[in-house]
Amino acid sequence: MKIAVITDPETASGFRLGGMEVYAAQAAEQARERLAEMIETDDFALIAVDEGLLPEPYEAVERLMRGRDLPVLLPITSLAEAFAAGEEDATEYMRRLVKSTIGYDIKI
Repeated sequence: MKIAVITDPETASGFRLGGMEVYAAQAAEQARERLAEMIETDDFALIAVDEGLLPEPYEAVERLMRGRDLPVLLPITSLAEAFAAGEEDATEYMRRLVKSTIGYDIKI
């Protein structure tokens, strides 16, 4: 089972640096389609989904998730949203985001 991230292209770079399997999406429909494909493969245990693209990832793929325990869908904040909310340091934000997602602290 794998872990993956669906996010915007800017945030995707940080996750790639952390060694994550990342899928960049420009719009909500593209993210929803990719998420549906990933669910249907049964390859993923956890999929982190950018809240800016899909604010409610379970609702976006509710029919596909019926009767399934996996993957777990984890909404995450993108860089654009984090800095719009007044986040002070991009490096610190990415470090915390990667650590919370993969469980390891990395030096950027």
